[in-house]
Amino acid sequence: MPRPPVLALVALLALGSTAQAVQPDEVMADPKLEARARDISAGLRCLVCQNQSIDDSDAPLARDLRLIVRDRLRQGDDDGAVVDYVVRRYGEFVLLRPVVAWHTALLWLTPPLVLALGGLGVWLRTRRRRTAAPAPLSEAEEAALADLVKRH
Repeated sequence: MPRPPVLALVALLALGSTAQAVQPDEVMADPKLEARARDISAGLRCLVCQNQSIDDSDAPLARDLRLIVRDRLRQGDDDGAVVDYVVRRYGEFVLLRPVVAWHTALLWLTPPLVLALGGLGVWLRTRRRRTAAPAPLSEAEEAALADLVKRH
């Protein structure tokens, strides 16, 4: 059976992983709408922090975006319409998961291309090492080697 300090540590870690910046006054009364708002907010980038969703950020702009999301849901927009509204207003950079389209092809194709080129480079290098035969010893080198073998 785990000791009490271990249980306390596990409980603290579990609580820490679910901490979010959503303030109590932002939470919607309807749990279904609130769940939709949280789902949408998890996919939108905080434009101040840039490495956090608006759900996780304490920045004032993130709060404004969370309120916009909730307001659009109250107006009856579906999830896609809410995201489209925010993207129209702030640009595609607000999406944590970029869209797959022609204008983002470089973003999506660069990692596999770099891996493929790296793999090709490694393959060529190992192939070159394997096919290169050692140069034969000269007569002087053979004589020196024979002399060393005789001494030992």
